[in-house]
Order: sequence, then structure tokens, then C-alpha cells
Amino acid sequence: MAPPQRCPLCRQTFFCGRGHVYSHKHQRQLKGALERLLPQVEAARRAVRAAQVERYVPEHDRCCWCPCCGCEVRKHLSHGNLTVLHGGLLEHLASPEHKKATNKFWWENKANAQMKEKFLISPQDYARFKKSMVKGLDSYEEKEDEMAAQIREVEQSRQEV
Repeated sequence: MAPPQRCPLCRQTFFCGRGHVYSHKHQRQLKGALERLLPQVEAARRAVRAAQVERYVPEHDRCCWCPCCGCEVRKHLSHGNLTVLHGGLLEHLASPEHKKATNKFWWENKANAQMKEKFLISPQDYARFKKSMVKGLDSYEEKEDEMAAQIREVEQSRQEV
């Protein structure tokens, strides 16, 4: 008899060796876990072309679960009072640790090989994101400067009256 093993997706111990990964229950759990992450990954992929920078709000501290790595990942990158949307997830998806863990996850769980590329970001795409992030930060600073100038003008006009 095979030694007992624990499946983190199904949250159960099984004694049938590698046969568990072929079961309908395991494949259903695997599909569900990947479908929960996929919309977030697709939103992050859209952010590669045009990074969005916003003022920090506590909601930007949200995390998402990466089933490939088995860890929580911050969705957004925050520094001070600025947040780059989907920056944390993109950084994680582009990391070599995630690529290695994804390959292992796909091998151990016998997931659909054609879907694996959807959960990985190439270094070129991440470099493109960094460039768009710099542009986004610059445009955000310009907007903030314009708003500050507008506020000063309004205050001056109020003081004159």
C-alpha cells in the first residue's frame, strides 16, 4: 500500500498513490482553483500595457491566493500614498520562483498544459509593465500638480473677494 499523502487542493489525505490526481473530484477542485485565479491574472495582463496609478486606499492591501505557489500574493504595489494596480500580482507572476512552482504544480496535479502559459508573465512583459508604470507615475504626478495649482487659484480668488 502506498504511503499516505495530503492533497492541498482537496484538503484530504489519500492512500491511492498518484491515482488521486486523476480522480474527478481532484480535477474539479483543480479547475475551480485555477478559475478563481484566472480573472485576476487576466486583469493583471491588461495592466501590462497601461499601468494605473491611484491614491492609496486600505482596499489596495488585498491579497489573492496563488495555488501554484501555495501562498498569498499582494495584488497591488503600494508605496506611501500611491498604489500601482495589479503591480504585486504581476511581479509575482513574472518571478522565477513562481515559474518553477507553476511547473511543479502542473506536473503534480496533471493540469491542462495549454493553460499553464496563462498563469505566467514573461520577463519582457514585466519590463513593458515597468515602463508603463513609470509613465503612469509621471502622469499621476502631473495631475496632482494641476489639481494643486487649481486649488491655489481658487483660494486666491476667495481671498481677494
